[in-house]
Amino acid sequence: MVTPRPQKKVLADLKASILNPALTSHFQCWFYPPSAVRSLLPTGEVQDDRMWSLSCAEAALPGTSLATNELLNDHTGVTERHAYRRQYDTTSSFTFYVDHDYKIINFFEKWIGYIVNEQNSTADNYSYRVNFPKLYQTSIYVKKFEKDYERVLEYRFLKAYPISINSMPVTYEASQLLKCTVNFNFSRYLVENMD
Repeated sequence: MVTPRPQKKVLADLKASILNPALTSHFQCWFYPPSAVRSLLPTGEVQDDRMWSLSCAEAALPGTSLATNELLNDHTGVTERHAYRRQYDTTSSFTFYVDHDYKIINFFEKWIGYIVNEQNSTADNYSYRVNFPKLYQTSIYVKKFEKDYERVLEYRFLKAYPISINSMPVTYEASQLLKCTVNFNFSRYLVENMD
């Protein structure tokens, strides 16, 4: 094994590495709601997938970790940890600008309502049965790119569906843009470089 040694760096090396960072503001998301969920929307309301894409103000790229097992007593005084499985984050958050017709809020409310099959019950006190996962799960795509659009990193969330909508405070103080944050569950994700 070769021991690392300090090396001379020139300005061109710095520019090519640390002075050319990726920026957070260049990304786009694609949501493809299941057809059963689309059928709940009023005729002509948000049939264009561009609305979800353009309204998404913030997306959280997922995290991952390795599950490890601790090994004791193999070597005196040494505790070793060996990886045995990859673990994926269970949720990812997406924040949307709310339009003046509240289509974003209505859409995710209907999607969550479809998951628990509540659209068939209008009583104050009701019971429900959850739909089968294949009926409400979908794939979500997040593409991270730079200004030149030459390098693209695509995240594909598999078997994704909304599990919660964060509270959205409203106030009589100075007006701000209303945003809706939706948390999605997914089974895992795939990452692909698209040069």
